[in-house]
Amino acid sequence: MIEANRRPRIADLARAAGVSVATVDRVLTGRLPVREATALRVAEAAQRIDFHSAALLKKRLARPKRKFGFLLQKPDDFYRSLGAAIEEASARAPDVSCEVEFVAGLSPGDLVEQMRRMADRVDALGVVSVDHPVIAEAIAAIRPRGVPIFALISDLSAEALSGFVGRDNRKEGRTAAWLIAHAATEGGEVGIMVGSHRYLCQETCEISFRAYLREHAPNFRVLEPIISLDDSNLAYSGLRSLAAKHKDLVGLYNCGGGMNGLMAAAKEAGLAGRVAIVGHELTDKTRAGLVSGLLTAVIATPCALLAERAIGAMQRALTPGEAANERHSIVPFDLFLPTNV
Repeated sequence: MIEANRRPRIADLARAAGVSVATVDRVLTGRLPVREATALRVAEAAQRIDFHSAALLKKRLARPKRKFGFLLQKPDDFYRSLGAAIEEASARAPDVSCEVEFVAGLSPGDLVEQMRRMADRVDALGVVSVDHPVIAEAIAAIRPRGVPIFALISDLSAEALSGFVGRDNRKEGRTAAWLIAHAATEGGEVGIMVGSHRYLCQETCEISFRAYLREHAPNFRVLEPIISLDDSNLAYSGLRSLAAKHKDLVGLYNCGGGMNGLMAAAKEAGLAGRVAIVGHELTDKTRAGLVSGLLTAVIATPCALLAERAIGAMQRALTPGEAANERHSIVPFDLFLPTNV
C-alpha cells in the first residue's frame, strides 16, 4: 500500500510489478537487457500506480526494434566464431536483433547481390569485403536509402561507407615482423602468404611487415608473396612449393586465411622448430599449432569486442547527431604465444 500524498518510488513499482528493484532499474535505465514481457509488466504497473516515469517508459518500450545485417566471409572456424559473437552481442543490446550471412567466395559480384538483398530487410549493414569498384558502387546506391554500411575487419575505400570497425593492420604487420626477427635472429629468407591484395587489411599487413624488416632487420629478405585466396588447399600447395625451392627459409608470415592448410604443409615439410611462423586468428587448430611448437605466434581478433563495437557504431549511425564524425573504430588485437594459450 502506498501512503497517501506520497509519490510512488522504485520499490513501490517493483512490488506492483512483482519483480525485483534491480529489474525495475534495468527497465528504467535500459543499461541491461530485460525480457519484453517483464518490461511490459513493469510499464503497466507504472501506469497503474501513477509512477512519475510511466509516460517515458511507455514511449521507450514502444520504440521499434532495429535489425542489423552482417555479411561475413566463408564460414571457416574464425568467421563462425565471429558470427556467434555478433549474435551474442545483439542479444545483450536493447532493441536490436541481427542477421548473419556468409559469402561463399571472393567474387565482388556475388557479395553485391547479397548486400542488396540484405539491405532491403535491415536498418544497418556490416560487411567483410574485398575492396573493388563494384562494391563501392553498391554502397553508394544503398546508402541514400537510409541504410548505413560499415566495413568490418578490412577497410574499404568507398566514399559512401559509414565507418570501419577492425584492427590496426599496420601494427599487426610490424608486430609479425618483430616476432620473426627476434625468433630467427641470424636472418635469411622469409616467406609471406596473402589471401588477396584486394583485402586492404592484408595488403597493409604485408606492406608494414616488409617495411619493418627493411628498416630494422635488413639481414632478412622477404620473398614474393604466395597468394592463397584464403583457401586451405592453395595455402598447403603454396607452402609445399615454397619450402621445396627455399631450403634455408627462416621465417613465414601468413596475413590471410588458409591456416589449416599452411600448418599441414609446414608439418610435412619439417618446418617446426626451425622456421618462425606467424599467422592470424586463434582457433582450436592454431592453438594446437602453438602448443606443439609449429607456430611461433598468432595475432587474433577479439571477436566479442569487435561485435560489440560494430553494433554500437550502427546504433549511433541511426541516432541523429550521435555519430556525425565517427569513421574508424579500432579494436586492439590479441597476441598469443606458446606460453599464454
